[in-house]
Amino acid sequence: MREVLIVQNSGSGGPSRFGGWLEDAGLALDVILAHEGAPLPRRLDHAALIVLGGGYLPGDDERAPWLADARRLVGQALEEEVPMFGICLGGQMLAQVAGGEVTGDTGAPENGSLPVTIRPEAAADPLFHGLPEAVPAVEHHKDAVTRLPGGAVWLAETAACPYQAFRVGERAWGVQFHPEVLPARIREWRANGFDPDEVYARAVADEPVSTPIWHRVATRFAALATESSGAAREVGARQA
Repeated sequence: MREVLIVQNSGSGGPSRFGGWLEDAGLALDVILAHEGAPLPRRLDHAALIVLGGGYLPGDDERAPWLADARRLVGQALEEEVPMFGICLGGQMLAQVAGGEVTGDTGAPENGSLPVTIRPEAAADPLFHGLPEAVPAVEHHKDAVTRLPGGAVWLAETAACPYQAFRVGERAWGVQFHPEVLPARIREWRANGFDPDEVYARAVADEPVSTPIWHRVATRFAALATESSGAAREVGARQA
């Protein structure tokens, strides 16, 4: 069965429903609890790579020494065109590895379900094409991508944090928001300046709209991973 390598960077930051959607599409999950000291593989021999969120900057190696290995895997995914999806910290890591810039504690923090504007460039994107002009997405960050890598395609934005979604090359996506998170998870978050009851209620109200949209994106990513894995096996068989 085709496997997706998932790098988990915090105890509460698992793949959640995004992982379930990938499994429903026929993929197996290889979840590495990197934050607990589980080693990351030396090479990416998986159908796809997902790097999840966590309370770090992408280069915060002193606090999270496994991030260096995670960056190496992201670099391999980019070089070998292995499908990759980075969420929050994972999206910031993709931006940094590809030559963009990430800044800590910048701009206005975002927390809870907020409308994300899908940009016109998304019309031709394999994952984001055909989405509504505005989509609710769960946010929880104060760090952000502040410069996209050269040649990246800018896919989605908010007023407080412009680079909400982008693509590097043809097979690597980064998002600042959390398509994997259900409203119950928001109860575990604490963010100064936000009313937790109000934030939770808004996420519950938005969930029926947001869930089918992010399910569609996850299913498209799964199809891409499946196709890419099949193509790689065919190339390997011809070279054997």
